[in-house]
Amino acid sequence: MRTGVVVLTVAGLLGAAAPAAVAAPPRNAVQEQLDALVGRFPAALASVTRGGRTVSLVAGSARLGSRVPVPADGRVRAGSNTKTFTAVVVLQLVAEGKVELDAPIERYLPGLVPGGAAITVRQLLQHTSGLPNYTEYLGLEDIAKLQHRYFEPHELLATAFAHPARFAPGTKWEYSNTNYVLAGLLIERVTGRPVAEQITERVIRKAGLRNTYWPAVGDQDIRGPHPHGYARSGGPDGPVLDVTELDPSWGWAAGQLISTPADLASFSRALLGGRLLPAAQLAEMRRTVDAPILPGWRYGLGLFRVPLTCGGEYWGHGGDIHGYETRGGATDDGRAVGLAVTALPGTFGNADEGAQAVLSTVDAAFCR
Repeated sequence: MRTGVVVLTVAGLLGAAAPAAVAAPPRNAVQEQLDALVGRFPAALASVTRGGRTVSLVAGSARLGSRVPVPADGRVRAGSNTKTFTAVVVLQLVAEGKVELDAPIERYLPGLVPGGAAITVRQLLQHTSGLPNYTEYLGLEDIAKLQHRYFEPHELLATAFAHPARFAPGTKWEYSNTNYVLAGLLIERVTGRPVAEQITERVIRKAGLRNTYWPAVGDQDIRGPHPHGYARSGGPDGPVLDVTELDPSWGWAAGQLISTPADLASFSRALLGGRLLPAAQLAEMRRTVDAPILPGWRYGLGLFRVPLTCGGEYWGHGGDIHGYETRGGATDDGRAVGLAVTALPGTFGNADEGAQAVLSTVDAAFCR
């Protein structure tokens, strides 16, 4: 455990009282809301940094149907948080003069993208390209059939490009994982190196993230302490499966990373603090367009701007992948939150209510 990190648990579950040295504030609304997530999700994990102090909190059980302690700051699949890491590498290449944000992707990946002469690198990173989202066509709702299936990046693109564009480039915002598979291929074409290596060297190590890694080809496990993740296969009445062991290749540069709540929060702080990008590129990353997911949400280049109920906003991303949902980010004044639950909303109970409960817990961690 890192120096200066305090761990809180659900005392009733683990059969022990919280450490006497822990002051009341970290135990307040954040722990209560984390506890309240249990039932909608088997387990919840959070990391909260305020005033230079980081607190790790857990609730629930690491295994469904058993009382197994949740590892403090355990590793989880980070899903689409990977997009921010990918965007950072692209923007580093922009700073190095190797990529132009407003150049067409056709320049870097000639002949690959339908309509690529009219789609810019910026539009890929900002989800304004109009390209169809391949994940809508893979059949991921039936995870029992795809849990151990390996996908090659060009196979994902072929799935997307079998369908027409959603809209003309630059005319609206619509989330598409296809954009970030292309961003990963752009990185590989420009650097001549694997995207996994580039993200590891340029972002993970530079930010000092000790518990974040890109699973190698064929690696279906989660290394180190981790709670199990669960998914319902084949619709709302389908069986609940343990999907901790999973081939994440269908996410690739859009969603393959494994991390922890604390590392994801630290990454957001490092990014906003200017440790990963020059000021000019960080400013480009924070130039946003309306992202009509929830009121007030906006999207930059691989980065959401999310309003807080206490005023201001935080910057982050979040990720959904079978077995895990992650949310959080950081504020300009140094607050940071990482939250993970061990199922997607709707696996147990109402999906909208579950998703809102997660977001409310993140808001409470920033505001209270």
